[in-house]
Amino acid sequence: MHWPRARDSLRECGRVCTMGQMARSRRRFLKASAALGATAISGAWPAPAVRAQRTGAADRPFRIVMAGYGPPTTSFSLALKRIGDRLEARFGDEVEVRYVYNILDLGYRALDILWLVEQGVLTLGYQSSSYLANRVPDLELVDLPFLFTENPTARAAMDGELGRHLTEAIEARTDFRVLGYFENGLRHVSNRLRPVRSLADLQGMAIRVLPSQVHARAFELLGARPEIMDLTEAIARIMAGTLDAQENPFANTVTYGVHRFHRFHTASRHSYISRPIFVHRQTFDAWPDALQAELRSAVRDAVEFQRGLKDGEEISAAEAIRAAGGEIIELAPEETAAFIEAVRPIYAEARDRHPRELLELVGL
Repeated sequence: MHWPRARDSLRECGRVCTMGQMARSRRRFLKASAALGATAISGAWPAPAVRAQRTGAADRPFRIVMAGYGPPTTSFSLALKRIGDRLEARFGDEVEVRYVYNILDLGYRALDILWLVEQGVLTLGYQSSSYLANRVPDLELVDLPFLFTENPTARAAMDGELGRHLTEAIEARTDFRVLGYFENGLRHVSNRLRPVRSLADLQGMAIRVLPSQVHARAFELLGARPEIMDLTEAIARIMAGTLDAQENPFANTVTYGVHRFHRFHTASRHSYISRPIFVHRQTFDAWPDALQAELRSAVRDAVEFQRGLKDGEEISAAEAIRAAGGEIIELAPEETAAFIEAVRPIYAEARDRHPRELLELVGL
């Protein structure tokens, strides 16, 4: 099995590391995280974004480091490049844009992108909203199962009042400015044991879920054994055969090579997840108004671009799953209805936790 090499992600940063060097760099960085200096990881990152701000014309360029946790070919990475290209086209040598497309190649976990941006080491990143649910309780609402069952409805909600409310909630509890929402999309169950069409098929199945108590509760109600863990741990355990199942859009399943280890893929469409695009607050707020406005506009354009690519990615991923010998199970309406009925208690629990005004934004 071949995983993306660090060289691919670091090419834009102008440095090549061995795997051993990357592991040592990560350890040094974590030990020195309070200082957050560039020397903490031996030059693998540019200087912290907050230190790269310029206030006078003679001090330019503004350095902008954008990062994610997928190969350069994913819709998310291509969207980051589209943002950077637009900024460079507008501002020329007044900006210096760099990319770290996949922090996993450097030995980091997917969740590390949150603090890397929040502390100003990176300027901009994205992450599935569930990773912030423990800090921003309102995000639990969009983790509810079967809340959205089709992309257009979910996109309209995230672009409308629901998205505006969640943006305010995230910004109130973090050091981020949230500029938009990429689409992670509708999620499906994959596993190594058997086809899943009913609650009986899920009984006792150990499944990785995102770091959200709502996700865990949903799969408890479905009869599985949910385990909250970071993406990196999940991949390692799937490869080792010590984890039965996971849930993801087809594109993510293929991106991270899970389809090579899981034969059975149920198109359950049980959840829809967005990925907030966030920038280090102090960095962004210190920029000139023109640069702030252009980045906001570039992100809006990139969101539409990424969502368009995502539709095609799902189709291509389904083809890749079948080509690898996988089976995609389409549920009959009555089979989906049985899953929805099983998780019904979670909605009553949500009504007890969230204010009526928020519930109305998702039609509850």
